[in-house]
Amino acid sequence: MPPSVSPAAGSPPLPRGFHALLGAQFCSALADNALLIVTIALLQRRGLPLWWAPLLKVGFTLSYVLLAPLVGPLADAVPKARLMAWMNGLKIVGLAGMLLGWHPVLAYSLVGLGAAAYAPAKYGLVTELVPARALVAANGWLEVSIVGAALLGTVLGGLLVAPWLGLPSLGAQGLDCSLAALAGLYALAALLQLAVPDSGARYPAAPLLRPLALTRDFWRSHRRLWRDAEGGLSLAVTTLFWGVGATLQLAVLRWAELRLGLPLERAAWLQAAVAIGVVVGAALAGRCVPLAAAWRVLPLGLLLGLLIIAIAWVQDLALALPLLALTGAVGGLLVVPMNALLQHRGYQLLSAGRSIAVQGFNENLSVLLMLGAYAGALALELPLLPLMSGFGALIALAMAALLWRRGRAAPSSSRRLGRDVGAG
Repeated sequence: MPPSVSPAAGSPPLPRGFHALLGAQFCSALADNALLIVTIALLQRRGLPLWWAPLLKVGFTLSYVLLAPLVGPLADAVPKARLMAWMNGLKIVGLAGMLLGWHPVLAYSLVGLGAAAYAPAKYGLVTELVPARALVAANGWLEVSIVGAALLGTVLGGLLVAPWLGLPSLGAQGLDCSLAALAGLYALAALLQLAVPDSGARYPAAPLLRPLALTRDFWRSHRRLWRDAEGGLSLAVTTLFWGVGATLQLAVLRWAELRLGLPLERAAWLQAAVAIGVVVGAALAGRCVPLAAAWRVLPLGLLLGLLIIAIAWVQDLALALPLLALTGAVGGLLVVPMNALLQHRGYQLLSAGRSIAVQGFNENLSVLLMLGAYAGALALELPLLPLMSGFGALIALAMAALLWRRGRAAPSSSRRLGRDVGAG
């Protein structure tokens, strides 16, 4: 383990090199989020139908699901910081494809492939570098970085397709310059990764060129993590959280239009209130929730579901803003400790890369299924308010079931987790 730097008062120590990893993650995620806006503008410039835009997100996310058996062993087979740099290079290849005239969905899907392989290396390296007692704090910083990159990336994407730069907003020259700027961000992320130390963790060689063996290994890892008391509990929470969260991100835009009378550009600002709340909740979790007590945040899942139900029926913007911020804070407080617990148990049961690959598979499959269910509900013209209330009730009921499951396994799993954290 590399020597630790001195933390801020009250914070657990974080290892040297963690901040370089955080900076690299921020730059890469910032470019990912800005690229979505620029690619949508590219679709418009080429005169493609509007229904191609959702396919960008589908193509990006599919790699997380379809390549899950490969990306975990791949992250364990080579030094993870080096792999992250390579994946940023692959993202630059996707941008180059756009410049060369590839279909935007194909090029953006290649960027998604890079992101899918990047994620197990990123989270796995955090698990290998950071001691167990500091893992919640590290995840808090990561969550702040991810949310910040999502917010600023959307803003950056808007600026890169806007005419204020003196370039035509949808013209070839303007978008080509925008893509070149994003390629520079990916290159900066790769350079920052050179400052991230090798954790020294090594794993048995995996049959990377044997897809059937990889698939069998992945499903064995999948079953083992789900059947573990802490691993299965935390995996269920994060899978549910991200699936419902991705769906509500779209539902809130529609809700703001129907209930608050806001146009799309102002409705999008409401997501900033949620994101600010997530940042606050993640920061509080990092400072106040030790890993050994991560399970104690589970009742917040009940509160999260009830808040979503309440928001669905609000018609006053002055009330909606604090409720959305509170919902984000509760979500941050819930998901950061659960994510840290999942990483810790996955690292012990499997390996860092395999654990994160299983997590990514479940969370992104949940996103695809729930987005599909939401699209189907819209196609059937189901009322939005009962639909949002149903999502809130789903979270509350699922969290109640997980609390009951936790209660049955509490004594033995709490003692084991305490011993593990103490050893870490």
